[in-house]
Amino acid sequence: MSKKILYLAVLSFAVIAGLTGCYKNDYGTNPSSTSNGTPGTNEVWLQGMAFNPSAITVSAGTTIKWTNKDNITHTVTSGTPGSPDGVFDSGNIGNGATFSFTFNTKGTFQYYCSIHQSMRGTVVVQ
Repeated sequence: MSKKILYLAVLSFAVIAGLTGCYKNDYGTNPSSTSNGTPGTNEVWLQGMAFNPSAITVSAGTTIKWTNKDNITHTVTSGTPGSPDGVFDSGNIGNGATFSFTFNTKGTFQYYCSIHQSMRGTVVVQ
Protein backbone atom coordinates (compact mmCIF):
# COMPACT_ATOMS: atom_id res chain seq x y z
CA MET A 1 0.00 0.00 0.00
CA SER A 2 2.80 2.52 0.78
CA LYS A 3 4.36 2.01 -2.69
CA LYS A 4 1.02 2.91 -4.23
CA ILE A 5 0.77 6.09 -2.13
CA LEU A 6 4.34 7.04 -2.99
CA TYR A 7 3.65 6.41 -6.69
CA LEU A 8 0.52 8.60 -6.57
CA ALA A 9 2.40 11.37 -4.73
CA VAL A 10 5.21 11.35 -7.32
CA LEU A 11 2.72 11.26 -10.18
CA SER A 12 0.74 14.16 -8.66
CA PHE A 13 3.92 16.20 -8.25
CA ALA A 14 4.90 15.56 -11.87
CA VAL A 15 1.48 16.64 -13.14
CA ILE A 16 1.51 19.82 -11.04
CA ALA A 17 5.07 20.65 -12.10
CA GLY A 18 4.14 20.12 -15.75
CA LEU A 19 1.10 22.37 -15.51
CA THR A 20 3.09 25.07 -13.73
CA GLY A 21 5.60 25.13 -16.60
CA CYS A 22 2.77 25.94 -19.03
CA TYR A 23 1.30 28.62 -16.82
CA LYS A 24 0.50 32.01 -18.30
CA ASN A 25 -0.30 34.89 -16.00
CA ASP A 26 -3.26 37.24 -16.52
CA TYR A 27 -1.10 39.57 -18.58
CA GLY A 28 -0.53 37.05 -21.37
CA THR A 29 3.15 36.47 -20.83
CA ASN A 30 4.88 33.33 -19.65
CA PRO A 31 6.79 34.38 -16.53
CA SER A 32 9.86 32.35 -17.51
CA SER A 33 9.99 33.40 -21.17
CA THR A 34 12.27 36.01 -22.65
CA SER A 35 11.02 39.03 -24.55
CA ASN A 36 9.13 38.15 -27.72
CA GLY A 37 10.15 41.33 -29.51
CA THR A 38 9.78 45.03 -29.11
CA PRO A 39 7.31 47.57 -30.40
CA GLY A 40 8.01 48.99 -33.84
CA THR A 41 8.50 52.63 -34.72
CA ASN A 42 5.56 54.77 -33.56
CA GLU A 43 4.06 51.78 -31.77
CA VAL A 44 3.26 51.26 -28.08
CA TRP A 45 2.44 47.88 -26.55
CA LEU A 46 0.14 47.46 -23.58
CA GLN A 47 1.97 44.59 -21.93
CA GLY A 48 2.52 43.41 -18.37
CA MET A 49 0.27 46.14 -16.98
CA ALA A 50 2.41 48.88 -18.55
CA PHE A 51 2.79 50.94 -21.71
CA ASN A 52 5.95 49.95 -23.59
CA PRO A 53 7.55 52.38 -24.18
CA SER A 54 6.05 54.60 -21.51
CA ALA A 55 7.28 57.73 -23.29
CA ILE A 56 7.62 58.33 -27.00
CA THR A 57 8.69 61.40 -29.01
CA VAL A 58 7.35 61.95 -32.54
CA SER A 59 6.98 64.67 -35.15
CA ALA A 60 3.65 66.42 -35.71
CA GLY A 61 1.47 64.44 -38.11
CA THR A 62 2.62 61.06 -36.78
CA THR A 63 0.16 58.26 -36.08
CA ILE A 64 0.87 56.11 -33.04
CA LYS A 65 -0.61 52.63 -32.80
CA TRP A 66 -1.20 51.01 -29.41
CA THR A 67 -1.53 47.20 -29.34
CA ASN A 68 -2.86 45.27 -26.34
CA LYS A 69 -0.55 42.31 -25.72
CA ASP A 70 -2.17 41.45 -22.38
CA ASN A 71 -4.98 38.96 -21.89
CA ILE A 72 -6.99 41.61 -20.06
CA THR A 73 -8.80 44.70 -21.30
CA HIS A 74 -7.14 48.13 -21.19
CA THR A 75 -7.83 51.64 -22.48
CA VAL A 76 -5.68 54.44 -23.88
CA THR A 77 -7.21 57.60 -22.45
CA SER A 78 -5.67 61.07 -22.77
CA GLY A 79 -5.15 63.11 -19.63
CA THR A 80 -4.48 61.83 -16.13
CA PRO A 81 -6.53 59.62 -13.80
CA GLY A 82 -9.50 61.65 -12.60
CA SER A 83 -8.85 64.31 -15.26
CA PRO A 84 -9.33 62.89 -18.77
CA ASP A 85 -8.88 65.73 -21.27
CA GLY A 86 -10.93 64.32 -24.17
CA VAL A 87 -8.17 64.52 -26.79
CA PHE A 88 -8.38 60.75 -27.43
CA ASP A 89 -9.95 57.69 -25.85
CA SER A 90 -9.70 54.20 -27.24
CA GLY A 91 -12.56 52.72 -25.26
CA ASN A 92 -11.98 49.13 -24.17
CA ILE A 93 -9.19 47.35 -26.06
CA GLY A 94 -9.13 43.55 -25.71
CA ASN A 95 -6.21 41.20 -26.30
CA GLY A 96 -4.71 41.68 -29.75
CA ALA A 97 -6.81 44.77 -30.52
CA THR A 98 -5.29 48.09 -31.54
CA PHE A 99 -6.02 51.80 -31.28
CA SER A 100 -4.41 54.50 -33.41
CA PHE A 101 -4.31 58.26 -33.07
CA THR A 102 -2.65 60.91 -35.25
CA PHE A 103 -0.89 63.71 -33.34
CA ASN A 104 -1.17 66.86 -35.47
CA THR A 105 -0.51 69.36 -32.67
CA LYS A 106 2.84 69.92 -30.99
CA GLY A 107 2.94 69.44 -27.23
CA THR A 108 3.16 66.87 -24.47
CA PHE A 109 0.24 64.48 -24.14
CA GLN A 110 -0.19 62.36 -21.04
CA TYR A 111 -2.37 59.27 -21.13
CA TYR A 112 -3.37 56.35 -18.93
CA CYS A 113 -5.49 53.21 -18.74
CA SER A 114 -8.84 54.15 -17.22
CA ILE A 115 -9.25 50.57 -15.93
CA HIS A 116 -5.74 50.24 -14.43
CA GLN A 117 -4.90 53.82 -13.53
CA SER A 118 -1.32 53.05 -12.49
CA MET A 119 -0.60 52.49 -16.20
CA ARG A 120 0.58 55.85 -17.58
CA GLY A 121 2.38 57.09 -20.64
CA THR A 122 3.48 60.24 -22.43
CA VAL A 123 3.66 61.31 -26.08
CA VAL A 124 5.85 64.31 -26.89
CA VAL A 125 5.05 65.84 -30.28
CA GLN A 126 7.70 68.14 -31.75
